[in-house]
Amino acid sequence: MYIRLQTFEGIGRESAFLWGARQTGKTTLLKHLFPDSIYIDLLLNSEFLRFTQNQDLLSQIVEVNQTNKPVIIDEIQRIPQLLNEIHWLITNKSVQFILSGSSPRNILRSGVNLLGGRALRYELYPFVFNEIENFDLVKALNFGLIPRHYLSANPKKLISAYIGSYLKDEISAEAKLRNINAFAKFLESAAFSNGEIVNYSNIATDCGVSSVTVKEYFQILEDTLIGRFLPAYTKKAKRRVISSPKFYFFDIGIANFLLKRHNIDFRSESFGSAFEHFIYLELFAHSRYSDLNYDISYWRTASQIEVDFILGDAEIALEVKATEMISSRHIKSLKQFADEFKPKRLIVVSNDKYYRKMEDVEIMPYAFFLKELWSGRIII
Repeated sequence: MYIRLQTFEGIGRESAFLWGARQTGKTTLLKHLFPDSIYIDLLLNSEFLRFTQNQDLLSQIVEVNQTNKPVIIDEIQRIPQLLNEIHWLITNKSVQFILSGSSPRNILRSGVNLLGGRALRYELYPFVFNEIENFDLVKALNFGLIPRHYLSANPKKLISAYIGSYLKDEISAEAKLRNINAFAKFLESAAFSNGEIVNYSNIATDCGVSSVTVKEYFQILEDTLIGRFLPAYTKKAKRRVISSPKFYFFDIGIANFLLKRHNIDFRSESFGSAFEHFIYLELFAHSRYSDLNYDISYWRTASQIEVDFILGDAEIALEVKATEMISSRHIKSLKQFADEFKPKRLIVVSNDKYYRKMEDVEIMPYAFFLKELWSGRIII
């Protein structure tokens, strides 16, 4: 059993939504944390039909099974109308619900409100470093950290099935896309933008659709929690800066498969990009799981000086380098950023063997950095 870091901190007797992409482990987590709760799985067709055909069924169940435990409803996005009854039960009967799903998109577009602010929001992400006792970096960079994929002896077939059945078919059906082939091409083209500034026109040309459609497709990926944009740090300074965001998929293995990357190891060409992607996902998950919700951005000037990640309001500037020996040339961008914004800490995360310091820049082996991050000693 892997102990997940999402523990519903501060939930008390409040109701909550738990969102997360398919196979991140929501069902397993909920059954582990709330083993005695009423559990309704709307992914099962029998349950889906039962609750769509009888609008009073939920109230009937709750009335005779009064309990101090939350009522769990999985895949709530399949029946958005059920939220009206849930809203009434929360308000009038003080019933606590935890409602999980892979995406709030259907609910938002159905016109049903998300319980009028009466439910807290939590998210579950793929595994992170601190949830795995014997963490294998090379395995994570090749196959990602979706639990089923990371733990599998044959992850390639599982990732292929995930992209085919979920990303291409289910999400396109949920978004009611007419041109499914164009969306499938878009996914592959979008992968080339992973960790990069998005060029909508180039992707539109590749897919044979308009730039407007490409922007809509990226919005679908955001709505369904499959990817997210990393904003640029644009606080005024001496240098002219780039303001366009970068894009990252929610899992490295998904990006690798779409990019047809194979056999990533410490000396491979793709290692640096995958390593940077991995550190970003750790930072994002830590920001949310820790409830600090600090901003994460990147900084790039028009003259191509770049710092990978800026945490908070320039409290920490962080570079990710795949090398095993950091030298003065690797810290130039950090020093130039520090000249303008005076961050509290300058950090390089690398495969260096030792934690050390060069001038005012901390050189951290990736495992040391992640232990410090998850222990609350990087950003407070």
